[in-house]
Amino acid sequence: MFDTSMTLSDVWFLAQGAWITILVTIISVFFGTILGIGFGVFRYQVGPWWGAPVTFILDIFRSIPLLIQLVLVNAFLGIVLRLQISGFAVACGVLTFYTAAYCAEIVRGGIEAVPVTTRRAARSLGLNWFQDMRYIVAPLATRVALPSWIGLALGVMKDSALVYVVQVTELLKSTQILITRLQEPLFLLIIGGLFYFIISFPIARLGGYLEKRWSND
Repeated sequence: MFDTSMTLSDVWFLAQGAWITILVTIISVFFGTILGIGFGVFRYQVGPWWGAPVTFILDIFRSIPLLIQLVLVNAFLGIVLRLQISGFAVACGVLTFYTAAYCAEIVRGGIEAVPVTTRRAARSLGLNWFQDMRYIVAPLATRVALPSWIGLALGVMKDSALVYVVQVTELLKSTQILITRLQEPLFLLIIGGLFYFIISFPIARLGGYLEKRWSND
């Protein structure tokens, strides 16, 4: 018969770690999406030549592993600039720009997927650039970009497990602490995986629902 030393206080400890994971994900995805939309629209409008500096900066965040980014930014702020910034703030800041770097490409691709003839027709009806982007491009591009954005949000949620390097006790770190104390790795990893599933499942289902609804319009 299976027996475990895990108590309700341990479950609560994992739940607290899960809440940190959710909080980091929400903050990073929210602000990263806003920045990503701005960067994506800017890159589309100015073209590859004038957008090269922005592209270069975004490529840095896409190319360097997230773990290295977290360590370097935390060290730069603390050692070089001697700023007393919490690990949570560092984690959210790095993940925000990490999200924005990928979201910018998703947004740019969604805009480019809108047929040029559709935009020309909108302009011929008297719509200005802002009205064209708001009423024509945004709805059509969102349908194209949504699946990739959902995948990005889920990826950020799982990548948030790396913020332990800046002393943030999120879900995976909480699981590792309990594994060290209780010596029940398989069982605790199953419980940790279940928490991740509970967090990610509603996001995936929401994306599937919106895709299905829009495909029927």
